[in-house]
Amino acid sequence: MLYIIILVILIILIYNLITYNIFIKKQNAVKHAKSSIEVYLNQRFDLIPNLVKCVKEYTNYEAKTFEKITRLRAEYMNKRELTKGGILDTEVNKTVLLLENYPELRANEEYLNLQRNLTKMENQIQAARRIYNNEVEKYNNFTNIFPNNILANILKFKKEKFFEME
Repeated sequence: MLYIIILVILIILIYNLITYNIFIKKQNAVKHAKSSIEVYLNQRFDLIPNLVKCVKEYTNYEAKTFEKITRLRAEYMNKRELTKGGILDTEVNKTVLLLENYPELRANEEYLNLQRNLTKMENQIQAARRIYNNEVEKYNNFTNIFPNNILANILKFKKEKFFEME
Protein backbone atom coordinates (compact mmCIF):
# COMPACT_ATOMS: atom_id res chain seq x y z
CA MET A 1 0.00 0.00 0.00
CA LEU A 2 2.87 2.36 0.81
CA TYR A 3 4.36 1.71 -2.63
CA ILE A 4 1.12 2.70 -4.31
CA ILE A 5 0.97 5.98 -2.36
CA ILE A 6 4.61 6.71 -3.20
CA LEU A 7 3.97 5.84 -6.85
CA VAL A 8 0.91 8.16 -7.00
CA ILE A 9 2.87 10.99 -5.36
CA LEU A 10 5.76 10.40 -7.76
CA ILE A 11 3.42 10.45 -10.78
CA ILE A 12 1.80 13.68 -9.55
CA LEU A 13 5.22 15.23 -8.97
CA ILE A 14 6.50 14.23 -12.43
CA TYR A 15 3.28 15.49 -14.03
CA ASN A 16 3.66 18.83 -12.22
CA LEU A 17 7.29 19.19 -13.30
CA ILE A 18 6.52 18.38 -16.93
CA THR A 19 3.49 20.68 -16.94
CA TYR A 20 5.50 23.49 -15.32
CA ASN A 21 8.16 23.18 -18.03
CA ILE A 22 5.50 23.29 -20.73
CA PHE A 23 4.04 26.43 -19.12
CA ILE A 24 7.47 28.06 -19.24
CA LYS A 25 8.05 27.06 -22.88
CA LYS A 26 4.65 28.39 -23.95
CA GLN A 27 5.14 31.59 -21.96
CA ASN A 28 8.54 32.11 -23.58
CA ALA A 29 7.02 31.51 -27.03
CA VAL A 30 4.49 34.28 -26.31
CA LYS A 31 7.28 36.63 -25.16
CA HIS A 32 9.35 35.83 -28.24
CA ALA A 33 6.41 36.49 -30.57
CA LYS A 34 5.70 39.77 -28.77
CA SER A 35 9.32 40.89 -29.12
CA SER A 36 9.15 40.15 -32.86
CA ILE A 37 6.22 42.53 -33.18
CA GLU A 38 8.15 45.19 -31.27
CA VAL A 39 11.17 44.78 -33.57
CA TYR A 40 9.01 45.24 -36.68
CA LEU A 41 7.20 48.22 -35.16
CA ASN A 42 10.55 49.87 -34.34
CA GLN A 43 11.75 49.24 -37.89
CA ARG A 44 8.56 50.78 -39.24
CA PHE A 45 8.92 53.81 -36.98
CA ASP A 46 12.51 54.21 -38.22
CA LEU A 47 11.41 53.89 -41.85
CA ILE A 48 8.58 56.44 -41.75
CA PRO A 49 10.80 59.53 -41.16
CA ASN A 50 12.99 58.42 -44.08
CA LEU A 51 9.91 58.13 -46.27
CA VAL A 52 8.71 61.59 -45.25
CA LYS A 53 12.16 63.09 -45.87
CA CYS A 54 12.39 61.43 -49.27
CA VAL A 55 8.94 62.65 -50.30
CA LYS A 56 9.83 66.20 -49.20
CA GLU A 57 13.11 66.14 -51.13
CA TYR A 58 11.46 64.67 -54.22
CA THR A 59 8.67 67.25 -54.04
CA ASN A 60 11.21 70.07 -53.63
CA TYR A 61 13.22 68.77 -56.59
CA GLU A 62 10.17 68.67 -58.85
CA ALA A 63 8.92 72.04 -57.60
CA LYS A 64 12.29 73.73 -58.20
CA THR A 65 12.56 72.27 -61.69
CA PHE A 66 9.09 73.34 -62.76
CA GLU A 67 9.32 76.72 -60.99
CA LYS A 68 12.55 77.45 -62.85
CA ILE A 69 10.96 76.61 -66.19
CA THR A 70 7.83 78.65 -65.35
CA ARG A 71 9.93 81.63 -64.21
CA LEU A 72 12.07 81.54 -67.35
CA ARG A 73 8.95 81.25 -69.54
CA ALA A 74 7.35 84.21 -67.78
CA GLU A 75 10.52 86.29 -68.14
CA TYR A 76 10.74 85.44 -71.80
CA MET A 77 7.07 86.25 -72.42
CA ASN A 78 7.39 89.60 -70.62
CA LYS A 79 10.59 90.80 -72.27
CA ARG A 80 10.84 88.60 -75.36
CA GLU A 81 14.56 88.56 -74.58
CA LEU A 82 16.37 86.10 -76.80
CA THR A 83 18.89 85.09 -74.13
CA LYS A 84 16.03 84.21 -71.77
CA GLY A 85 14.40 82.24 -74.59
CA GLY A 86 17.64 80.36 -75.18
CA ILE A 87 17.98 79.55 -71.48
CA LEU A 88 14.33 78.53 -71.42
CA ASP A 89 14.84 76.28 -74.44
CA THR A 90 17.88 74.73 -72.80
CA GLU A 91 16.03 74.05 -69.52
CA VAL A 92 12.96 72.67 -71.29
CA ASN A 93 15.12 70.52 -73.54
CA LYS A 94 17.01 69.18 -70.50
CA THR A 95 13.72 68.36 -68.79
CA VAL A 96 12.26 66.72 -71.91
CA LEU A 97 15.49 64.77 -72.44
CA LEU A 98 15.45 63.72 -68.79
CA LEU A 99 11.84 62.56 -69.08
CA GLU A 100 12.53 60.75 -72.37
CA ASN A 101 15.60 58.96 -71.03
CA TYR A 102 14.21 58.40 -67.55
CA PRO A 103 10.41 58.23 -67.64
CA GLU A 104 10.54 57.83 -63.90
CA LEU A 105 12.96 60.33 -62.45
CA ARG A 106 15.80 58.87 -60.38
CA ALA A 107 14.72 60.72 -57.26
CA ASN A 108 11.44 58.85 -57.51
CA GLU A 109 13.19 55.46 -57.17
CA GLU A 110 14.16 56.10 -53.57
CA TYR A 111 10.58 57.02 -52.73
CA LEU A 112 9.24 53.89 -54.43
CA ASN A 113 11.84 51.75 -52.66
CA LEU A 114 10.86 53.18 -49.28
CA GLN A 115 7.19 52.69 -50.13
CA ARG A 116 7.86 49.01 -50.99
CA ASN A 117 9.80 48.60 -47.75
CA LEU A 118 6.96 50.12 -45.77
CA THR A 119 4.46 47.76 -47.41
CA LYS A 120 6.77 44.82 -46.71
CA MET A 121 7.11 45.98 -43.12
CA GLU A 122 3.33 46.18 -42.70
CA ASN A 123 3.01 42.61 -44.02
CA GLN A 124 5.70 41.42 -41.59
CA ILE A 125 3.93 43.13 -38.69
CA GLN A 126 0.67 41.49 -39.69
CA ALA A 127 2.36 38.07 -39.87
CA ALA A 128 4.06 38.64 -36.50
CA ARG A 129 0.69 39.57 -34.97
CA ARG A 130 -0.83 36.35 -36.27
CA ILE A 131 2.05 34.34 -34.82
CA TYR A 132 1.75 36.14 -31.49
CA ASN A 133 -2.01 35.60 -31.28
CA ASN A 134 -1.53 31.95 -32.21
CA GLU A 135 1.03 31.51 -29.40
CA VAL A 136 -1.27 33.30 -26.95
CA GLU A 137 -4.13 31.02 -27.92
CA LYS A 138 -1.99 27.91 -27.37
CA TYR A 139 -0.78 29.23 -24.00
CA ASN A 140 -4.26 30.25 -22.85
CA ASN A 141 -5.76 26.92 -23.92
CA PHE A 142 -3.05 25.03 -22.07
CA THR A 143 -3.59 27.22 -19.00
CA ASN A 144 -7.37 26.73 -18.99
CA ILE A 145 -7.66 22.96 -19.47
CA PHE A 146 -8.13 20.68 -16.51
CA PRO A 147 -5.99 19.78 -14.52
CA ASN A 148 -3.50 22.36 -15.83
CA ASN A 149 -5.73 25.18 -14.63
CA ILE A 150 -5.22 24.05 -11.02
CA LEU A 151 -1.45 24.12 -11.39
CA ALA A 152 -1.63 27.43 -13.30
CA ASN A 153 -3.57 29.02 -10.43
CA ILE A 154 -1.15 27.66 -7.84
CA LEU A 155 1.90 28.87 -9.81
CA LYS A 156 0.19 32.15 -10.78
CA PHE A 157 0.33 31.70 -14.55
CA LYS A 158 -2.09 34.28 -15.92
CA LYS A 159 -3.91 34.37 -19.23
CA GLU A 160 -2.22 36.49 -21.89
CA LYS A 161 -4.07 39.11 -23.91
CA PHE A 162 -4.33 38.95 -27.68
CA PHE A 163 -2.63 41.68 -29.70
CA GLU A 164 -5.20 44.09 -31.08
CA MET A 165 -4.56 47.12 -33.24
CA GLU A 166 -6.14 50.34 -32.03
